[in-house]
Amino acid sequence: MNLDQAFFLYFAAMIVVFSIVTITRKNPVYAVMALLVVFFHVAGLYVLLNAEFIAALQVVVYAGAILVLYLFVLMLLSVPREALGAAAHRRWPVYALVGGATTFEIALLLARSKFAPRPGPYPPDVVREMGSTQAIGTVLFTEFLYPFEVISLVLLVAMIGAIVLTKKWTPAQGGEEGR
Repeated sequence: MNLDQAFFLYFAAMIVVFSIVTITRKNPVYAVMALLVVFFHVAGLYVLLNAEFIAALQVVVYAGAILVLYLFVLMLLSVPREALGAAAHRRWPVYALVGGATTFEIALLLARSKFAPRPGPYPPDVVREMGSTQAIGTVLFTEFLYPFEVISLVLLVAMIGAIVLTKKWTPAQGGEEGR
């Protein structure tokens, strides 16, 4: 076993363990923290695949933005802990049965499938050029500049729409009475 395989096994094992921890915690903050560990280990897998840009996006977008959104919603809703875990812990036999059946089906599919042979190793300079941040940025801001700008405008309109929808309207501001 070489070092890459050892790191892969470590990352894969930690992803599985902390995924289970994420779905079994009654306290939602502990579940989110376990999910944070999962996101960082997934980023580690991307680094092993020489996809450093995707690993950075994984950390910034998922571990940063999405996790903060989860925590914000949890704190905003302030749902009691008892309400979160009661229904899920009553149904754990059903969840275990569905999870076991799904695992069995995946193992059966993997055992019967024929994977294509792996391509030969690429030279390091080709790998560096294919996954480098500079190559992605060059393509993004030359060939895909127009779609990139359209997406940014769509996100801006969605953000303004969310602000308008959540703004509290009063009759003095010209809003309707029950709005």
